[in-house]
Formats: sequence, structure tokens, C-alpha cells
Amino acid sequence: MKVAISSTGTEIDSEVDQRFGRCNYFLIFDDKTNNLEVFPNPSASTSNGSGIETAKNLTKKGIKAIICGNIGPNAFQVLDAEGIDIVNGFKGTVREAIKNFKEGNYSKASSPNVRTHSGIMR
Repeated sequence: MKVAISSTGTEIDSEVDQRFGRCNYFLIFDDKTNNLEVFPNPSASTSNGSGIETAKNLTKKGIKAIICGNIGPNAFQVLDAEGIDIVNGFKGTVREAIKNFKEGNYSKASSPNVRTHSGIMR
């Protein structure tokens, strides 16, 4: 299973970015191969709809789960409609997120945890 983790940088010890649509990178972990792919977020600097575009870009990469800090309702809806598990509210490093994922220490979110356009202010 592939899980995408919003990240402030390109390294496994980078902090999980609290923004979803406007994070600069996603680190994509594949639990079958233990590979970690750096995916620069092409929608990070778009003027509108970055959450929706980011969600669409990740679905094209075969992601089955997302770990992030915050996610708004529009991106949440796109991912949820695709059957992608969303774990929001995570704080810590990408390494810690992967460890929790591997150990099953996470809960699937049932709703977004911020309102629309929350990432613009950062």
C-alpha cells in the first residue's frame, strides 16, 4: 500500500507539513517495497483550488492513504470519494508517521479538520 505524507522537506526526518494542498512535498512510502519517493507538490503555489488539485494528483499516483496535519473539506471530499484513507491532525516527523502507519497506530478521519482556504495564510 502506498501512503503519502505531507512534508516540509525531502528527507525522512522532515516534519509533517500541517498544510495539505500547499505543502511543498509529499513523501510517498510503499509498504511492499519499503521505498520512499519524493513527490514535489505541483499545486503548492496555485492561486485557487490547491487542495483539490493536490488530491487529484495524489490519486493518479495510486495512493491508498494520506497522513497530514490539516486538510480542508474540498480535498477531503475528493480523497474520500476515491476511497483513500485520510489521517489528519498528525504532528511529528515523516519517520514517525511511517512508524505509526506500519504499526497500525492511526485512526482514519471521518471529516476535515480545517475550513476551506486555511492553508493560504501560511
